[in-house]
Amino acid sequence: MNPFLILLVIAIVLGIIGVVADGMLYLLIIGIAVFVAALVYLAIWWRRSGRRPVR
Repeated sequence: MNPFLILLVIAIVLGIIGVVADGMLYLLIIGIAVFVAALVYLAIWWRRSGRRPVR
């Protein structure tokens, strides 16, 4: 779960810098891409942790 939170914080910081700083729209796009990667990571982690071993 820690990598998800780290990716989420990075995405938020990049997004804020991309919106506030003039001429750095590419940081907003990178922030959105990191956010999507964090969501994909969370979905994979959630799916994998929900499985029960078959006995």
